Amino acid sequence: MAHPRKPRLGWLALALTGIAAVTVGAHSSAVADERPEAVQVDVGTAEELIKALAEAQPGHTINLAPGEYRGKFVARTGGEKDNPITLTGPRDAVLVNDGPSGSAPQCPTPSQDWDSGYGLWLYESGNWNLSGFTVAESKKGIILDDSPGVTVDGVHVHDVEEEGVHFRRSSADGVIKHSRIEKTGLAKPQYGEGVYIGSAHSNWDCHGNSGGADRSDRVQVLDNEIGPAVAAEHIDVKEGTTAGVIRGNTFNGQGIAGQNSADSWLDVKGSGYLLEDNTGNFAPPGVFANGYETHNPGTSPAFPNGCGNVWKNNASDLGDTGEYAIKITSVSKCEGDPNVVYDSNTVTNATGGLTNIDVTPGG
Repeated sequence: MAHPRKPRLGWLALALTGIAAVTVGAHSSAVADERPEAVQVDVGTAEELIKALAEAQPGHTINLAPGEYRGKFVARTGGEKDNPITLTGPRDAVLVNDGPSGSAPQCPTPSQDWDSGYGLWLYESGNWNLSGFTVAESKKGIILDDSPGVTVDGVHVHDVEEEGVHFRRSSADGVIKHSRIEKTGLAKPQYGEGVYIGSAHSNWDCHGNSGGADRSDRVQVLDNEIGPAVAAEHIDVKEGTTAGVIRGNTFNGQGIAGQNSADSWLDVKGSGYLLEDNTGNFAPPGVFANGYETHNPGTSPAFPNGCGNVWKNNASDLGDTGEYAIKITSVSKCEGDPNVVYDSNTVTNATGGLTNIDVTPGG
């Protein structure tokens, strides 16, 4: 079973707490009593982890012991912005889901009778911190649905059948940083993205819960290692999302499968993204067209797609295979909010050059 641990207060902290209660009176004591208590929950088995996820409350920290955890791991309770829930463990604490099994609903929703096969699923569970552990040998890696404000820090996702980490169903204001993602798309290469932000317009009936779109906005992808053997895009930024930051990442394109036009490190269909200080390379085997691409899928006038993105100080080695480091698919569709490629970007071993549009000085 899980073992809650309450942190011990030193004698000085206890004394100060007592003085404060006496000084400010009964009202402040009552307020203090209502604050969620920090609770440590140590787990060492799949059953204990399932229980800890089900019972998690703001302020809880779930500590994974080293070892393999096989099961259906779903959280359905959110933390608070200033009092998140934490799931943490060492790299050799490995979550594995042998699913899927049962009858899947039309749109993914946790149920007793269906196992999604997701390694870890946060559903309507915002404000979590996920750190340190590994997710492997699952249908998908880490899936965030309607879970804003989640931070993924220092995780390792590998050997998954489809995508590695997915910010989905308006999981806005999330962060993934200092993590490693490799060996994705083992069963369906066209769905093997490393990091997936938002949802395709064709899936908004399921995943669009704000104005019809999947508004997984303002997601930050920082200082990660993605690849090799990521079968689709290392990062896929979907239409309808805006204002994210992709910075300081290293992309190893070896093993991109090229299925469903997945033949670049990044495909940016969202708008207003900043892409800077990333390093990308490609070497066979694999299929590679360009380092970064934009596309402009039409949805509605309210959501201009693939426009207003900015590239700064990215270094690209295309391995004598790719055409452009940064390929802007359509200039005319973004005349009111153009994409900008600054002259601080560099490229080597490209068959076409840095970009197919005019370079902007001073970036």
